[in-house]
Amino acid sequence: MTMPRFAAGDDPGASFPELLRRLGIDPFPALSESRLRGDAARHDPGRADAVLPHATTCLALTFAGGVVMAGDRRATAGMAISHRTMDKVVQADDLSGVAIAGTAGPAMEMIKLFQLQLEYYEKVEGQALSLEGKANQLSMMVRGNLPAAMSGLVVVPLFAGYDPLVGRGRLWDFDATGGRYEERDFVATGSGQVLAGTVLRVGWRSNLTREAAIDLAARALWEASDADAATGGPDVLRGIYPTVASIDAGGWRRVPDDSLAATYDTIMREVRTR
Repeated sequence: MTMPRFAAGDDPGASFPELLRRLGIDPFPALSESRLRGDAARHDPGRADAVLPHATTCLALTFAGGVVMAGDRRATAGMAISHRTMDKVVQADDLSGVAIAGTAGPAMEMIKLFQLQLEYYEKVEGQALSLEGKANQLSMMVRGNLPAAMSGLVVVPLFAGYDPLVGRGRLWDFDATGGRYEERDFVATGSGQVLAGTVLRVGWRSNLTREAAIDLAARALWEASDADAATGGPDVLRGIYPTVASIDAGGWRRVPDDSLAATYDTIMREVRTR
């Protein structure tokens, strides 16, 4: 396979989405398709595809040495559960992760493109992009989705990771226009963000250990799922638990389901007691 060649003034640089555009490829094909479905839905609200699957509650918080990211597994389409095992928290690269809330199709497409962008930049430049640079790249992708967001197909991600330049975890949230905002301690997004954010606000401490941060994230999702129908809680019958991962100097580590099962068993026993 021959790599494409560009003139000096037409070089796409280290931007993978721009490379695709220069080759005549739409970097967000799912977004284009979703826009068409959204236009059709507005003209015909009775269409079956007028209600698209949506991801719901995700959160992130810092601890002493890194960050913890967590998200429930439920995707909803209107009042129906469209998917019970959706992974909304995924690894972006060795030292960062991204979580999504909003319209599921465009969000998953955006995450895949973001992962490719980070790998492409490293190959072109010979070094990894800084953590803040990664947040900027994701911000540009969210802004590129603005026309679809104006049609109701909103994607609102969270981005977090370990920054070796400062030796601590950092996290960002975004709005539909691509605005990015660094949060110092914790952040939540999605339909259950108020409930989950309240638990984080009450329980967060600057000296949390990794284990304590994982426990707090699990409790925040529990309270959100208890009052928000769109947020899925632990499904003991099916063995489905939220996606929880930590990122520190050692890299990305996903918390295994058996560990989360023990955590939620403790939470349920406390709830029964009170």
